[in-house]
Amino acid sequence: MDARGWPPGRWLCPPGIVLLAFASLLSCLLPSGQAKIYSRCELTRTLRNFGLEGYRGYSLADWVCLAYYTSGFNTAAVDHEADGSTNNGIFQVNSRKWCQNLDAEAPNLCQMYCSDLLNPNLKNAVICAMKITQEPRGMGSWEAWRHHCQGKDLRDWVDGCDF
Repeated sequence: MDARGWPPGRWLCPPGIVLLAFASLLSCLLPSGQAKIYSRCELTRTLRNFGLEGYRGYSLADWVCLAYYTSGFNTAAVDHEADGSTNNGIFQVNSRKWCQNLDAEAPNLCQMYCSDLLNPNLKNAVICAMKITQEPRGMGSWEAWRHHCQGKDLRDWVDGCDF
């Protein structure tokens, strides 16, 4: 190799790596889309203000437990499933049935875009979760609730929270 630089056809870094690094840097510079990770008590107060205490027979502790085990209280959580659907927001609402994502043929029973479920104010997430809970399975529609919350003493989820 002479002093002029790299030989033709040889890259210091493969182009894909350079593109990935650029995209990562760009994502750090842009606003994060208003993602929010709630604290346990902040979420308890917020869900209470939306009227979820006692909704369809479920306690605030049920809702807080569900949010923890589905998203870790993260409003921007998105999980991609093998079938191409996504689970969205603090309650991980699935696009296969409940919200509009890429598949225009999906039922979209909550009548909203899946991206609406990522808003930190939780209004759309709560509206959709209430709709899901109206189904015959109630909160049993969420596998995480069935495995981690159902039938358990959930008082610790709201203990010490002023509401």
